[in-house]
Amino acid sequence: MVRAGIMHIFAARPKKSASESEETLMEKNRTTKSSAAKAAPRARKARKTLTVLLKPTCETCRKARKFLEKRGFRLNYRDITKNPLSVSELEKLVGRHNHEDFLRPKSDTYVKMNMKENPPSRREAIRLMAKDPELIRRPVVVAGGRIAIGYDENGLIRF
Repeated sequence: MVRAGIMHIFAARPKKSASESEETLMEKNRTTKSSAAKAAPRARKARKTLTVLLKPTCETCRKARKFLEKRGFRLNYRDITKNPLSVSELEKLVGRHNHEDFLRPKSDTYVKMNMKENPPSRREAIRLMAKDPELIRRPVVVAGGRIAIGYDENGLIRF
């Protein structure tokens, strides 16, 4: 009996033409979309904050900065020429990494001391980088325990 009642309700509806049905469906879709748009905004993924050690006039640093900003990272900058890293900061930064990766081959100190042929010891390299920030390969991007040295898109994307 209940089933007959339901059938009766459907049968009692007036039939719509094909164009009326399409218009109703389109109106329904518009309403659904606008309701979804009015709904609470989606929770955004928290943007990661990166520390960027750079020299503002360095073209490679500008390129990395633009690349990271475009991807929505929050950036804290440190101009290593005006606010150089101390020996202890450099020791912490270099950590277990190869100290030679942090040396900038284009710097005057690197060329004058012929570091390509005679690489300095870890202790000496850190001392020299603290004394002459131009010797540090730029930019250095740090977040958590991860470090990217120089402009390396693949390394920067992983942050």
